[in-house]
Amino acid sequence: MIRIFNFYLSKGMLLLLALESLLLLAAIPLGVRSRFLGVPGTPPPEVIWANAALFLGMGLAVMSAFGLYRRDFDEGLGSMLFRVAASFLLILAGMAVFYYAFPDIYLGRGALGAACVTGLGAVLLMRATLFRWADLDILKHRMLVLGTGTRAAKVMELLRAADSRRRMHMVGFLPLQGLHHFVDHSLILSEQLPLPQVVDKYQVDEIVVAVRERRGGGLPVNELLECKLKGVHIIELSSFFERERGQVQLESLNASWMVLSEGFQQGILRDVVKRLFDLTASLALLVLASPVIVLAALAIVLESGFPLFYRQERVGLGGKIFTILKFRSMVQNAERDGAPQWAQAGDARVTWVGGIIRKLRIDELPQIFNVFRGDMSFVGPRPERPFFVDQLLEQVPYYAARHSIKPGITGWAQVRYPYGASLEDAIEKLQYDLYYVKNHTFFLDLLILFQTAQVVLFGKGAR
Repeated sequence: MIRIFNFYLSKGMLLLLALESLLLLAAIPLGVRSRFLGVPGTPPPEVIWANAALFLGMGLAVMSAFGLYRRDFDEGLGSMLFRVAASFLLILAGMAVFYYAFPDIYLGRGALGAACVTGLGAVLLMRATLFRWADLDILKHRMLVLGTGTRAAKVMELLRAADSRRRMHMVGFLPLQGLHHFVDHSLILSEQLPLPQVVDKYQVDEIVVAVRERRGGGLPVNELLECKLKGVHIIELSSFFERERGQVQLESLNASWMVLSEGFQQGILRDVVKRLFDLTASLALLVLASPVIVLAALAIVLESGFPLFYRQERVGLGGKIFTILKFRSMVQNAERDGAPQWAQAGDARVTWVGGIIRKLRIDELPQIFNVFRGDMSFVGPRPERPFFVDQLLEQVPYYAARHSIKPGITGWAQVRYPYGASLEDAIEKLQYDLYYVKNHTFFLDLLILFQTAQVVLFGKGAR
């Protein structure tokens, strides 16, 4: 894994991005060559390369929005083929729009069509080849886990994910203390050798420290240092989950790690850049989504009348209360008894139109005006209601940390985890929110926007 702008990208994903960038960049010149081979009228080089740059940028953006660069994409070959094909159809439509706006760079239907066919075929062939190679053990990262307790069991759960299996090979778990093992016993190493010799024997690339009790010789610090000096990567469990899952695990978290680790930083420059990004992104979304906003408003009024909007108190930056604005998606007086309720799957209070706008996240669009007012950012932790916040502050450690930055219309937890509807969901989402609070950058905000597009396109996690 390589860290770029406080975000971890696997070497395999970087390789995939690099190769597909080259293929997308080459698609236009190859399409032009095949279309005008032996025929006069070849476009000038500056037009060809302007189209190539546009095709590359649009290709990466659309394929990102379709979820094709997610590390946890494991929906099978059929889904991947569909998404790649749909991406190229959208790229083709986008190029046509640019030709209409900028006719000077018009390339011709034949050349553009040939470029799309070439790019589509090359991307599909390359992805199939890479995924086949990814299953070879010789290319995988060899990992050893110190400990066999409940913390080590969390690592085992993570390694069952398809992406982790492709990138890592579990050498085994090395018990240090305790008689109770919470991991697969077939993976427990019975070696009595010193740790450096175990590392040499199994050709270990990385050691994950998953030991809870480290005092009184519970952790072989000198042996770990010897392994590190030999080039083996040593990583603590909190950092391992931050890297692999994009979350800060509450179970392995302590205040000293939050204080001493990189991240959790604020600053005037960061605030100014984020505010400019918020205003630009919100204005662009308002312009692009204005037809959808009008249609949604008409549908709500025709189905269930007024009020059109739903106003609700939420907790924002520094615990300050503000009023959020959303399209009404439930029946009027949905909480007649006055007690706030979590929204459940198949909630009977949701109207027919409400179910559609929730699934497509259209009900969130009026929050653009909250961003303009400064109550919210475009990207950030989702704001919760004061009633639930009071409960969560008492029951969940470090929950107040998510209020150190402005809440957002969309966020890291929203694209990584389904809609929260219980205390357990709130805890799981908090781990993603803490990751965002720790690592938020302009780069991460862009990644979240692309993944939000995938959530909207494929309706994941809505209720």
